[in-house]
Amino acid sequence: MKKVKLEIVGMSYSQSSSGAYALILGISGESRRLPIIIGGFEAQAIAIELEKMKPTRPLTHDLFKSFADHFEIKVVEVVINKFEEGIFFSKLVCETGGDITEIDSRTSDAVALAIRFDCPIYAYESILNEAAIDMDSDSLEPEKDVDEAGQEDIETTGKYEDYLVEELAEMLKKAIAEEQYEEASRLRDEINKRKEKLD
Repeated sequence: MKKVKLEIVGMSYSQSSSGAYALILGISGESRRLPIIIGGFEAQAIAIELEKMKPTRPLTHDLFKSFADHFEIKVVEVVINKFEEGIFFSKLVCETGGDITEIDSRTSDAVALAIRFDCPIYAYESILNEAAIDMDSDSLEPEKDVDEAGQEDIETTGKYEDYLVEELAEMLKKAIAEEQYEEASRLRDEINKRKEKLD
């Protein structure tokens, strides 16, 4: 399967889930973004290393890095290898003594470690095709026209069952424009579920 290299674009605080953040990964030179909802602790671990801050005591990810360094284990790359029911799964590709080993990981932990090991982050193209959000609004045009008067009354409440796919697509465009990446990821998942049912 084709792997695509990702970079960290940023993080935004979740307005709807207390203590949650949206980690935004992107592809250099492309408009696609991969929003991943992570917890506050993992967001802190990522932010601290990105800002090159030194906590008074090592965080869990720092301890893992020190442990790996001591035993000459290196994380050479992180791969986001699965996306199921709105959850991303990853693996750490590790090298020690010339041997390569893969270890399953939560994506938030994998990214926090990738920063510390200064290794690349990849995702399979199939996952990006399914879960990425295109920041180019032209690609988000609904397949059918939506009643103009009805658009203004749409509320992004998180309850989507009463909306048509075309309305959800408009809500997705609005969420992206307002950088509400968590809401955008939920809308993306709902649209994908609807499309799977039609296939």
